[in-house]
Amino acid sequence: MRIKRMVAAAVAVLAMGCLVTPTAATATAYCGIHWGSTDKAGTGLPLPYAGPLVNVRAGHHDCFDRLVIDSAGPGAVHRVRYVPAVPDQAKGDTLALRGEAYLDVVIRTSVYDLAAGAATYTPADPNELVTVPGWRTLRQVAWGGSFEGYTTIGVGVRARLPFRVFTLPGPGTGSRLVIDIAHQW
Repeated sequence: MRIKRMVAAAVAVLAMGCLVTPTAATATAYCGIHWGSTDKAGTGLPLPYAGPLVNVRAGHHDCFDRLVIDSAGPGAVHRVRYVPAVPDQAKGDTLALRGEAYLDVVIRTSVYDLAAGAATYTPADPNELVTVPGWRTLRQVAWGGSFEGYTTIGVGVRARLPFRVFTLPGPGTGSRLVIDIAHQW
């Protein structure tokens, strides 16, 4: 009889547990970030050539590190995605990047002013386009080459983290391709 009571009590406790609906764990977004880490692509002008690249720079913010690519034109077709290795356009090799994840940034722009026939961007150090030591997310920004109107920049990242990509107008008739990479999920 005692065993029957113990079994009945255990069944009652289990049944009560089934009647209580567990609350779903709600993930609080880090700094309100809901960007994800999938491929991002977009267009400015749907032209084969939308202005030459003139500068690459970076900044760090409370919630993300930012890479900015300045163009002399009003915008450019772009694709940014995580890849196992970033290809070097000129050699076909892969870029040696620091970090545990790699962003392949491809922009439909050149590093020459076609009208003037002059270079608009020549990296002083192709392996370190911008200085990012000690940053929370960025580990390295390297030159992947420019060929036939396509420019590649490799970004070494601490881990595969959420990122967003957008274009801002200016300064002047130029534009800025902005890539924000979150510090964490």
